[in-house]
Amino acid sequence: MLKCEGFNFAGSIKLKAAHAMVSAAERSGQLRPGSTLVESSSGNLGVALSLVAASRGYRFICVTDSRCTLGARQLMEVFGSEVHVITKPDPVDGLLGARIKYVRDLCADNEGFLWLNQYANPNNWQAHYQLTGPEILKAFPDLGTLFVGAGTTGTLMGCARYLREQKPSVRIVAVDAVGSVTFGGPPEPRHIPGLGTGVRPALFDESVVDDVVMVAEPDTIRACRRLARHGFLFGGSTGTVVSGAAAFLAEHPLADGESAVAIAPDLGDRYLDTVYQDAWVTDLYGPDVLQDTVRAEAR
Repeated sequence: MLKCEGFNFAGSIKLKAAHAMVSAAERSGQLRPGSTLVESSSGNLGVALSLVAASRGYRFICVTDSRCTLGARQLMEVFGSEVHVITKPDPVDGLLGARIKYVRDLCADNEGFLWLNQYANPNNWQAHYQLTGPEILKAFPDLGTLFVGAGTTGTLMGCARYLREQKPSVRIVAVDAVGSVTFGGPPEPRHIPGLGTGVRPALFDESVVDDVVMVAEPDTIRACRRLARHGFLFGGSTGTVVSGAAAFLAEHPLADGESAVAIAPDLGDRYLDTVYQDAWVTDLYGPDVLQDTVRAEAR
């Protein structure tokens, strides 16, 4: 089963974290009328924070990089946010490291600027401990395996901690992108925003994860396009999670009476100029990725 998180006004699961982080900052007094929110985001959290900031009267600056889709940037700007695009990677920590350094410098130089810091903010994972985990277990009391993509690891940590307490028999499988450093792998270039990171998230606690599946970006493309052929238009993060879940379940079948659930973070309309654009795919991954999808459909 897929838990589709794209059906809200922000279009992704990130609305939960955005709402939780902003609300907590207001309660603590860090965020006051006239404050400016600043955050580093590859796209979806930036859109979610743009919506929340617009609805509550705050200025918002999103610091992203060249991998952010045009659709996500346009949505942020429609909500009235500023988008700063980083193009030069940090020599050690890549584009994410360069984004975070830019955010820190921006907040240090401007009074009234607040960095919510999704990578270390406990309200990120607590939003999913309070909402996403309970939603899944209520809908699927027979849950046997949960697949969660790993980005900031907020969704992963919140769901895993909730299920560890409420139903510890559930197997928690993290799905990450090849080239991400979260689980100790070597950094490699990645072109699809969402999952994976060049800097290990401060939120991450590997002890609550049972297994991890690493998915190469060509497999993400294949999964997205196969889903689309059946009428399901999902984003790159969902393609990664679905590809990883299918591979894992092929080797680890569910026990009788158990359900497997994968979290689909967003829909695919923001990826029409990347994942679903033939020229973009061919330029980055070669023509075989497109041909593999056609052959799979033929079979």
